This record gives sequence, structure tokens and C-alpha cells, in this order.
Amino acid sequence: MTERELPQNDSVETRLVLASASPRRAEILSALGIPFTVSPADLDETVGPDESGRAAASRLAAAKAAICADRHPGKWVLAADTLVLLEGAVLGKPRDESEAREMLRRLSGRDHRVVTAVQLRKADGPELEAVEESRVRIARLDEEEIRWYVSTGEPLDKAGSYAVQGLGARFVESVDGSFTNVMGLPARSVYRLLREAPDPALARLALSSGPASSRTSARPLPRG
Repeated sequence: MTERELPQNDSVETRLVLASASPRRAEILSALGIPFTVSPADLDETVGPDESGRAAASRLAAAKAAICADRHPGKWVLAADTLVLLEGAVLGKPRDESEAREMLRRLSGRDHRVVTAVQLRKADGPELEAVEESRVRIARLDEEEIRWYVSTGEPLDKAGSYAVQGLGARFVESVDGSFTNVMGLPARSVYRLLREAPDPALARLALSSGPASSRTSARPLPRG
């Protein structure tokens, strides 16, 4: 029996530890049928004044993975960090409603980039990383739309102050690249990391489908 012919419950016994409290990331993993448990890693996500967006996302994802891996020795940990980049400026999560409104004014009618760094690691194992970038265009927003959207509360825990798959979807004109990357976890990159990992159990996990009841099968996963 080859590795890929092992019984399905053999791969289900292997579960990723998702170092994130993000419902979007959990939704993406569930839609992929990949078993996981959640163990958020809390840390200061401040971006350095001279730090590029890609470098900051990579650093923060690595830090989250390290914290969680130390907490779960012997387990494979998946961590990610997503940032919005506009003309060299890094837009993280807004501090308050005022900053959320200002971010949306800056994004209004313009293209911006979304970068997500993904880290896969064990406490005593290798560190694997993928960095994905997508381009998003936000429609021109008037003040009524901005005030309404911020009042919903959705922008307050999102990088760039919007959710591409939520209420903010009505303001997104186009996405060039991975849609799941803009959500916060690029599905294709996660799959590739699992397949490339030195642990054969992760390669099997990459092709698991999980029970239908544990997946978000009612809402198809967007392409990317």
C-alpha cells in the first residue's frame, strides 16, 4: 500500500494547528476539507517604520507560528499574516472607527495590493513559507457609504478596513490573483506547503476531504 493509498482515517488523525482566531482562515481550511484545531497566537502586530509589507507579513507569520509551535510540541502549525499595501504604505487593522474611515477614503477608487505570508512549521522541524500577493480595486466610495460600512463594525478587525467576502464585497470592483489570499489564507499556497513538507502525513493531509458535515460545503470556496 503506497502512502496515498492509506485509509482516510490515517490522515484525519493528523491535524494542523491553526495559529489564528480568524473565522475566514478557519472557513478556508474547512472548505478544503483539512482537519485542524485552533490555537491563536497573540502578539504585537505593529509594522516597523522602515519595514516593507512583504517583510512585515513574513516576520509576523513566522512569529505567530513560533509561539504556537512552542505551545504544541510535535504538532504542525499553520500561521498567516495579511497586510494591505497602498503605494508603499502598509495598512493593517484600524485602531478605531476614525482610522477605519480614513483607510477607506484612501482606498476609494484605487487599486491596492494584498499580501499574505503563510508559515508551516514544527517546534523542532523545518520552517516552510509561501508569500502570496493579489491586486484589488475598490469602487469610488462616498461619505455615506463609508460611514455606513464602518458603523457595521466589520472593518474594525480587518487589514485595510474591509472584508472582501463580507459586507465590503459590494465595494470590490475586481480581484486580480488569489481571492482566498485577500480573505487571509491563500488556499493554493496552503496546499503546496502541505505537499512539499518533509512529513508524508502532511502530503496525505493535503488530499484529505474530511466529512461533509465539517466543511463549509454550503458556501463554495472562491477560486484561488
